[in-house]
Amino acid sequence: MFNIEEELKKLPDQPGVYIMHDDKDAIIYIGKAVSLTKRVHQYFQASHNEGIKKAQMVKQIARFEYIITDSELEALVLECNLIKEHRPKYNTMLRDDKTYPYIKVTVGEDFPRVLFSRQQKRDKSRYFGPYTSAGAVKETIELVNKLYHLRTCNRVLPRDMGKERPCLNYHIKQCAGPCQGYISKEEYRKNVDKVIDFLNGNYAPIMNELETKMLEASEQMEFEKAIEYRNQLNSVKQVAQKQKITHTDGEDKDIIALAADDRDAVVQVFFIRDGKLIGRDHFYVKVGEDDTKEQILTTFIKQFYSGTPFFPREIMLQMDLAEREVLAEWLSQKRGSKVLIKVPQKGMKEKLVELAEKNAKLVLSQDREKMRREEGRTIGALKEIQNLLELEELQRIEAFDISNINGFETVGSMIVYEKGKPKRSDYRKFKLKTITGPDDYASMHEVLTRRFTHGMKEQEELAKKEMSAEFGSFTRFPDLIMMDGGRGQVNIALQVLDELHLNIPVCGMVKDDNHRTRGLYYHNIEIPIDRNSEGFKLITRVQDEAHRFAIEYHRSLRSKTQVHSILDDIPGIGPSRRKALMKKYQSLDAIKSATVEDLLDTPSMNEQAAQSVYQFFRS
Repeated sequence: MFNIEEELKKLPDQPGVYIMHDDKDAIIYIGKAVSLTKRVHQYFQASHNEGIKKAQMVKQIARFEYIITDSELEALVLECNLIKEHRPKYNTMLRDDKTYPYIKVTVGEDFPRVLFSRQQKRDKSRYFGPYTSAGAVKETIELVNKLYHLRTCNRVLPRDMGKERPCLNYHIKQCAGPCQGYISKEEYRKNVDKVIDFLNGNYAPIMNELETKMLEASEQMEFEKAIEYRNQLNSVKQVAQKQKITHTDGEDKDIIALAADDRDAVVQVFFIRDGKLIGRDHFYVKVGEDDTKEQILTTFIKQFYSGTPFFPREIMLQMDLAEREVLAEWLSQKRGSKVLIKVPQKGMKEKLVELAEKNAKLVLSQDREKMRREEGRTIGALKEIQNLLELEELQRIEAFDISNINGFETVGSMIVYEKGKPKRSDYRKFKLKTITGPDDYASMHEVLTRRFTHGMKEQEELAKKEMSAEFGSFTRFPDLIMMDGGRGQVNIALQVLDELHLNIPVCGMVKDDNHRTRGLYYHNIEIPIDRNSEGFKLITRVQDEAHRFAIEYHRSLRSKTQVHSILDDIPGIGPSRRKALMKKYQSLDAIKSATVEDLLDTPSMNEQAAQSVYQFFRS
C-alpha cells in the first residue's frame, strides 16, 4: 500500500512536477513546484485552504509521483505537456503551451529577421523556446537586433532593395542597411549566425559585454545607462534559463538512463513525442553481482523493445554500448525505418539524459521498496495471470463492455492494459450500428467484429506501405481478451475470432452472487484465484476500469450537448430528417430494411439523403 505520510518525507526540495492518482490509478491532477516537498506537503495540511475544488481532489488522492527538473521553467513546460496528454479531471484552469512565446529566426530569407512568435509552424524558419516571459523575449530580440544590426522591416529582399529610403534604424546605426545594399548577403549572414549561436546557448559573449558596459557606465556615474544595461542583462539571463522539456525538431525520442548500486538498478525512460516530453516510466531491474551498467542497459533495451508496439526514430543513452549498431539495426527492422541510437555529448540532448539519470538516482535512493511493490502489481501480476492460464506471452490485455441507453443508443467500449498499466490512448468507444435493444451478446459480437476487422485492415495497409508500427491504434492485437462474464461472453468472443480466423486467448471474469470477481473462465473451466494475489487485484482493476469507461461514455451521451441517435452519424441527416425517420419507421430495424424508394417517401428526404441512409447500414 502507498503510505502518503511516509512518501511525503521522501519528497526532494527541488523543482519538478507532481502527479496525483486516485484509487483507480487514474491521474486526477498535475502540478508544478519550485520545491516539491513544500508544495505537495501543503495539500495534506489541515490548515491549508485552496478552495472546495482542491479539497475534493485531495480526498481522492490514493498516491502521488513526481519528476524532478533543473528549473521552474522546465517544470512549468513539463506540467503543461503532461496536462495536454492526460487531461486530468481537476486541471481546468491551466492554459496550453501554444500561448508560450518563441523566438523565430527567418533563416529561409536572404536577409533573415529575428521575430517574436506565439506559434511554432513547420516552415523554413528556426524556432527557439518556448519561454515563459514574453517581456524578456521581446527585450532580448530588441537587444540582439541592436548588437548585430539586423533589420526589423517587412521589406522583401533583395526584390525591394533600393526602392525606398532607409528607415530610422539605419540612421541611428541600429541596422546595417541591407535594404540599400550597404551590407552583403554573406556579411549579414555572419551576424545572423552569431544570433543563432547566442540562442543555442552561447550566452557568455553578450552577457560579459553587457556586464562590462554596466560597470563602466556606473564608474562614470552614468547611472541611467547602467540601469539600461542591467535590465538588458536580466532579460538575457531569463532567456538563458534554457529548458529541455520541449524541442523544436518535432521528433519522437526515448531517453534512457540507468542508476545502479551493488544490488539494484533503476532504468528511467522519458518519452518525447512530437518534440514534447509527455511522460516517463521507471523500471526496477534485478542485477547480478558481476553485471556492469553496460550489460544491464543492453539487456533492458532488448527486453523493453521486444514487448512494445512503438519504436521511436531516436534513442538517447547515457553511455555507449558494444552492441549499439546491432541493436539499432534490430530496432530499424521492427520499426520499418531507420532508428538511431545516440550518446549525446553536449547541448540539450545531453542535459535531457542527465535529467533522466538524476530521476533514476532519486528513485533508486528513495523508492526501492515502492518500485518492487509497483513491479509486483504490474509486471508481477501479469506473470501470475500468464502462468495461471499457461500463456506463452502476456503484455497486452483488452477488455470490452456494453451499455444500453435505448433502442437507438447501444454503445460499446474497449479498454487496454499494457505491462499491467492502463494505456488510455488506445481506449476506444463504439456506437452500435446493427443492434436494437438490450441484446448484449449481439452487441458484443458487433463490437469485437469491428475492432478486429479494423485491426486486420490496418495491418494489411501497414504491410503494403511499410509504415511504422504505430500506424493505428488497432494495429496490435492483444495477447489476452478479458470478457466481463462467463461462458456466454467468452463463446461470443471465440465465435468472432473463429469467423475472422484469428487465434487469441479469451477468458471470462466470473463474478459471485455479490457481483464480485471470484475467478477466470478459460477453456471451459472456471479457474479460482487467490483473492490476495497481485494477479487477482489486476483482474479486478481491469474489470472496474472497463465498467468505469463504459459508464462514462453512457453519461456523456446522455448529456444535453451530446445525446443523439446513430442516425446523426449518417451524412446529410440532421435533426429534422432524423425526427421524420423515427416518426415514420418507429424502430431502427425498420429503417435498416427500408429501400431507397421507401426512404424517399419520408418527409424532407431527397435522393441524396435516402441513398446516404441506405448505404450507411450496408457499409
